[in-house]
Amino acid sequence: MNDFPRFDLQGKTALVTGAARGLGRAISLALAHAGADVALGLRDVGTGGELVREIENMGRRCLPLQMDVSHMEQIASAIEGASSQFGKLDILVNNAGIAPENLAENVSEKDFDATLAINLKGTFFASQAAGRIMIRQKYGRIINMSSQAGFVALPTESIYCMTKAAIAHLTKCLAVEWGKHNITVNAVAPTFIHTPGTEEYLSNPENRADTVERIAALHRIGEPMDVAGAGVFLASDAASLITGHTILIDGGWTAR
Repeated sequence: MNDFPRFDLQGKTALVTGAARGLGRAISLALAHAGADVALGLRDVGTGGELVREIENMGRRCLPLQMDVSHMEQIASAIEGASSQFGKLDILVNNAGIAPENLAENVSEKDFDATLAINLKGTFFASQAAGRIMIRQKYGRIINMSSQAGFVALPTESIYCMTKAAIAHLTKCLAVEWGKHNITVNAVAPTFIHTPGTEEYLSNPENRADTVERIAALHRIGEPMDVAGAGVFLASDAASLITGHTILIDGGWTAR
């Protein structure tokens, strides 16, 4: 038997949204390390310089793109720009997201609309734009960023939780529609990870102790590369029969 699973991404091209920091940055680096050329979808294209250099130092091509996913025209132009520059688009990672904390009774319409616009609407329309290219190619890998918050309730995060639950189901819907085009659509659902977005929350000793205790099996806060590995796997040929699935990366939180 010679057709062993392949985990490398040699010759593949990818676009990662929300690539400037945290999980997006780690996933972009991990995809490049596995062999992919990477386009960086950035809310501010001027923030990508250091990451571009790191990826290019690996011998990969890297393309920074203006891509605030709350603006439809930027989604379209970034997806088209990545496809045109690289000649194809094999992998899309929908990582961009926000999580404004607020008690449910205090959520404003502005925060509600902004969270849905970036987390859910942005994910759908980036997938749609990439999906049209992947349908023509007869190949594609789409990886969405859900969260354990889509599976368990987190106080003060009702709208965020709602969007992440919706992403897990959207993942199934797109997988069923696009499987006939050799496109897989999956999601990853991390627990609390050390990122700039969780730094303030986890700096509170009580919050940190509670989080570590709830991560029942491993009792540690995750690092961005703990999530990036699953992204590389789902983008690789080794995961070619996996679609419509959300992988929980939660250290055992939801196993209780």
